[in-house]
Amino acid sequence: ALEVPDFKNALKQFQKLVEKTVTQKTKERLGLYIEDDDEIDYDKFYTTTQTLFGPEVKDHNVKAFFRKISNNLDTRTEWCEIFGYFIGESDALSSQLKEENMVFLVSEKQQITHAVVKRQDVIKGIVKVPHLDFTVTSSQKGVLTIFNNQRKSFCSCPFYFHQDTAWITGCDFLPRLKCVVAVTERTVIVWDYKSKGSQNNCFTIRPMENGLLCVCTVTMSDYLAKDNILMGDDKGYVHLLTVTSDHFGLKQCKGKKESQLQVLDSKTFNIVKRKLHDDWVVKVKYISDLNCFGSCSSDSIHSFVLDDIKRLEDNLPVKEFSVPRGVNAFTYCGKAKVIVTGG
Repeated sequence: ALEVPDFKNALKQFQKLVEKTVTQKTKERLGLYIEDDDEIDYDKFYTTTQTLFGPEVKDHNVKAFFRKISNNLDTRTEWCEIFGYFIGESDALSSQLKEENMVFLVSEKQQITHAVVKRQDVIKGIVKVPHLDFTVTSSQKGVLTIFNNQRKSFCSCPFYFHQDTAWITGCDFLPRLKCVVAVTERTVIVWDYKSKGSQNNCFTIRPMENGLLCVCTVTMSDYLAKDNILMGDDKGYVHLLTVTSDHFGLKQCKGKKESQLQVLDSKTFNIVKRKLHDDWVVKVKYISDLNCFGSCSSDSIHSFVLDDIKRLEDNLPVKEFSVPRGVNAFTYCGKAKVIVTGG
């Protein structure tokens, strides 16, 4: 452990690191930043932080802190967050946070006010399932929720990790298995929300080789008995995971009323991956109108990839383009037949 004088000095150095990172990110957004040898990316930020504070600093806490200051340059931060601790807010602020976390917009005319997540937790993903009239949400700390728009009712699964402190980074719906899928940095979660009574069957597929940052399902008409899941990670890889009812149906534990949490070995699943980017894959999406998948990254060279899903299984060249400082978001408009990207 660091002595008090050393720790105070480390805090000063860490504050300078944060200020320099925020200044760099600000200049990048304004288009004024010029790359040099002192550029701070995540790897440099993590290495410097661990050098200052030692092995007590965990990768997922530093990564969450780095995302926080990268996504919101004006956000308030505390040094203790890199150790996984958060300072309690005042009553007024906590009341405001509680109200914000209880409400999310479904449409211009409808709001849902329900305690979907608890204090110091936030919604990380919202997915609309049109054919079932469902809205699926996932919170950062592990609460998966399905809102039935017709019945105006909730089905919620508080999936808090006991073995894994990683946060949920995305979710989607599996149309064939009719289950919810979510990912953390090292785990794939499959939630069978149809379990009757008080039984909630959750399956975790682990361990995954790299940190998973995003997920989406592949909707293809020729896959009638299985679901394909696309995932992007923090090393630039796009993964394709295939799941069938056999992976989960034989694992059901009949006669037990309590919730089931079952761990499945990732080696027993068919997973292919290909490195398409040189930085974090921040979004993946399958565009059924084009029969292609898209993936984007903050990588300035391999910023956006759009190609057939078969390219993940071979080494043939992929269709891609470059954007300075990368692409952070994209979507497809079927009427206009255009893809819109945002940096």
